[in-house]
Amino acid sequence: MAETLTTRNSALSTADLRRSPAAHLAERFAEAEVTGPYGVSLREVPFLTMVGLRVAPGSEAAHRVEARLGTPLPARVGEVGIGTGCSVLWLSPDEFLVVSAANPTEFTARLVQALGSEPGSAVDLSANRTTFELAGRAARDLLEKGCPLDLHPRAFAVGAAYATQLGPVPIILWKTGPETYEIYPRASFADYLGRWLLDAMAEFRALELL
Repeated sequence: MAETLTTRNSALSTADLRRSPAAHLAERFAEAEVTGPYGVSLREVPFLTMVGLRVAPGSEAAHRVEARLGTPLPARVGEVGIGTGCSVLWLSPDEFLVVSAANPTEFTARLVQALGSEPGSAVDLSANRTTFELAGRAARDLLEKGCPLDLHPRAFAVGAAYATQLGPVPIILWKTGPETYEIYPRASFADYLGRWLLDAMAEFRALELL
């Protein structure tokens, strides 16, 4: 019997065993969804590949990286470059967060190769953050409960991404559609922020029942 269990466990891969930072809240996220005029939904998008990229814009290394990513590097705060199977978020003049669904080890290695021997770095940060997707008519109203940014469409356009805070939690906030946002908190804050968002959604559930 012990041999059978050992054989079974050895067949499990790391991917089979890993759990996302907010996996334990998945059912509560689904139950909290609100429909109608106050509609809002929340889900975790687990295990996205995230690579911290440092490279001097305009350098030969940057040109090679851009060719590999399939997009120019964003040039100013708020900009996001949409590449081949990836997105590149501006963090500072020479710092970017590359988000993809590709294999993290292989994806990072390709960027390291593109940098060559020139100054710069590409570091796999996939385990450092998770992703929450917030969507619905009330998504902006919910975010305004705890985000200091001006979230009006005239100031925060679709496609823009900014480093900011939600409540006390540092995040990157990306507006991916007119009523859709991706929120990138550090993994250690995922439980707190997930519960904060659930609490903020409760108001809209109450309004739905009126």
